[in-house]
Amino acid sequence: MRALEHLEHREDTRELIYHNLQLFDSLRQPANELRHAAVAITVSHYRDQAAVILTRRAGTLREHGGQWALPGGRIDSGESPVEAALRELFEEVNLVVDESQVLGTLDDYVTRSGYNITPVVVWTDVNWEDLVPNPGEVASINPFTFSELSRNDSPVLQSITQSDRQVLSMHYQGDVVFAPTGALLYQFREVAICGRGTRVLHYDQPVFAWK
Repeated sequence: MRALEHLEHREDTRELIYHNLQLFDSLRQPANELRHAAVAITVSHYRDQAAVILTRRAGTLREHGGQWALPGGRIDSGESPVEAALRELFEEVNLVVDESQVLGTLDDYVTRSGYNITPVVVWTDVNWEDLVPNPGEVASINPFTFSELSRNDSPVLQSITQSDRQVLSMHYQGDVVFAPTGALLYQFREVAICGRGTRVLHYDQPVFAWK
């Protein structure tokens, strides 16, 4: 397989991701009292390479304002995780896709703030310039390129006194993206691109994201 940072946005990359996701047994978590949500890990192209659509949440949001995030939100009554993820893509970044562009799912991730997140992997040929942030929810739309995903210094694992689980983050353009988003991006890299059966539910979030 070509090096991760050299994977371009083309049909053989799409086939690789689809193949690896079909071989992966993604795990669902029991609902309990959790609020069920879905996010879209959307592979598009940015300049000369493949990239995942990453957003910076609007600072005015009550929950997790200003944090890095994948397009997503709560699953409405009667919706499937796939339907919710595709709806949120349109509502947050003006991207219209259908279920034929869904390549698979990754493991559910349970957050400290009471959400059970199902990640849905999507492929799109949209031009980056056609993505438009909903200002009520999204401050900016950013490319998390495959070069960033392939960095040898990611993930970063940190021990904190408030938890017996390590906090995971991924380096991103001079910043870091913490779990849950960082954990989902890491699992996407490991499973969908590298074909490894990596799990991430045991990684924790930083304390500021617990509420």
